[in-house]
Amino acid sequence: MKNAILSAAVAALALSVSLPAFAGETLDRVTSKKELVVATAANWPPQSFMKDDKLVGFDIDVATEVAKRLGATARFVTPEWGIITAGHWNGRWDISVGSMTPTTGRARILDFPTVYYYTPYVFTVHKDSKAEKRADLNGKVIGVEGGTTTEDYINGTLKIDAVGVPEFKYDVKPGDIKTYGDSVGPLDDLRLGDGTRLDASVSAMPTVENAVKRGYPIRALNDEPAFYEPLAVAVDKGDPEFTAKIKEVFEQLKADGTMTELSVKWYGVDYTKLK
Repeated sequence: MKNAILSAAVAALALSVSLPAFAGETLDRVTSKKELVVATAANWPPQSFMKDDKLVGFDIDVATEVAKRLGATARFVTPEWGIITAGHWNGRWDISVGSMTPTTGRARILDFPTVYYYTPYVFTVHKDSKAEKRADLNGKVIGVEGGTTTEDYINGTLKIDAVGVPEFKYDVKPGDIKTYGDSVGPLDDLRLGDGTRLDASVSAMPTVENAVKRGYPIRALNDEPAFYEPLAVAVDKGDPEFTAKIKEVFEQLKADGTMTELSVKWYGVDYTKLK
């Protein structure tokens, strides 16, 4: 009997460890502590980047506003991207406001309360490049951020599951692909000269525009964007009440114009709506 009781207790403990968080647990924690712990990036301008030893950017402002609407303040953490997308956060942070694409694979381990903006991705070259259209880049060395939609795109395997996103095509066949640890890495190599390390990159338009403002001698091709990426906030699986609350907050932010205002502030255009 003792062995049976012990076995049952062990099984119950194992079950409690493997089960997702009880509904409302995250929201209760945020409400009681009056703190929303936000996972994001530290080197992805203008979404989130360091300036004067402080995180700033579009995602930072969005997360700060979300926390405010929850009666809390935002505290930011910057774990590696792969750790964020792996899910099973175990309360280390409450939400990811880091411009994440809601793919089918990620949806198995994370919930996506809402898509909050759409980013055009473009082929970018050094200003001295003779390339004028995507066809000019066939056989060239192209840089992308590893483990992201840009790597999937250049390899011809990108699948975007969000509703309403424009179709895209794979019309560039690179000669070689170089991957980087963040979104700025390809542009850092591209700025060194046409063909010095790269011939082109696939990068988010806002990242390219921000680099140009900082003096990078690069330019986006005049073709249509390679693809539009829907970007979502993410929460860990297992807390439908928190997911619903975050969705409600973003509906308010969109309805009262706050999302448009923040997009125009950081990008100069309203990326919260598809063109």
